[in-house]
Amino acid sequence: MGDGKNNDANIITHIIKRNIEKIREWLQEDDILIVDRGCRDSLDLLNELGIKSEMPSFLGRGEKQHSVEESNTTRLVSKLRWIVESMNGSIKFFRYLDKVLPTNQVPHIRDYVHIACSLINRYLKPMNIGDPEADELLGAKMLFLSKQINELKNKVENDGLDKRSYKWSKIDSSDFDIEFPRLNEEELRNLTLGTYQMKMAKSYTEEHFDSEGKYEVLVSAEDQCLLSAKIQSRHISAKCYQLWISFYACVVLDWYCKCKIGSRVVGMCSHIASVIWYLGLGRYTDKQFRINNWGQYLLDAKNIPEPEEIDASDDEATVTEE
Repeated sequence: MGDGKNNDANIITHIIKRNIEKIREWLQEDDILIVDRGCRDSLDLLNELGIKSEMPSFLGRGEKQHSVEESNTTRLVSKLRWIVESMNGSIKFFRYLDKVLPTNQVPHIRDYVHIACSLINRYLKPMNIGDPEADELLGAKMLFLSKQINELKNKVENDGLDKRSYKWSKIDSSDFDIEFPRLNEEELRNLTLGTYQMKMAKSYTEEHFDSEGKYEVLVSAEDQCLLSAKIQSRHISAKCYQLWISFYACVVLDWYCKCKIGSRVVGMCSHIASVIWYLGLGRYTDKQFRINNWGQYLLDAKNIPEPEEIDASDDEATVTEE
């Protein structure tokens, strides 16, 4: 099936049909198969065989954002699948395995992967070195949150916080005018429920600075504990996502972003994480964030002198052999 003509769904269907008895012996009661979106067309077969499965959600036709329930469920799936993607990335660290291989190499791929994995097991650190008890507590927390609603999303929609008529005040966060709770890295990880958003926070933060090096957020005129900001998309240059964050004293209460997964309460999207990271930790550091002023490399056309006429007839590059 690895001939380039079959997708993931065809491959998994082929595997299951050929080995259904062994797969039933391998699976235990209440087991759940965690699959990616490429296996969508094989879900019906899994259901017919009584095999439970979970997959990240797809956006419906005409929809711009996943529902709160879909976003939360997708986060649970991605939290479990990250180890698979990380392991795939480690294997593809070997340049030979990072490319599409010619057909005549297919008989040898198994041996090459064995060698690569042996080197990884011998010389690289384990992917997961966490505490099983802590992992179990984190899983229980995520399951609990997955059943909650996004109250701030409802407030944005019901009170029209995304309308132009709603009054906001601009504040330069670098002046420490915002009494936002100060957080450490552990507290931030407890909010994001992972490290990926924390890694992305720096780049999103740098994108949010304006040409004068100011990091601006909006504060509600009616509620000083309600913030709003617009964060540039990493994938679409002309797209910005509006987000809202509510807080009180030393606690970040709720968040909501208009990106595809911004409605979830099991963790948060990278846009929200970047704002919380900067306001709660980043602005207190001594680190100077990189602000690229590309305008310094541009010249005003009216100040450029007219070019001198150059006779290139003596230039060796223009001489051709007879």
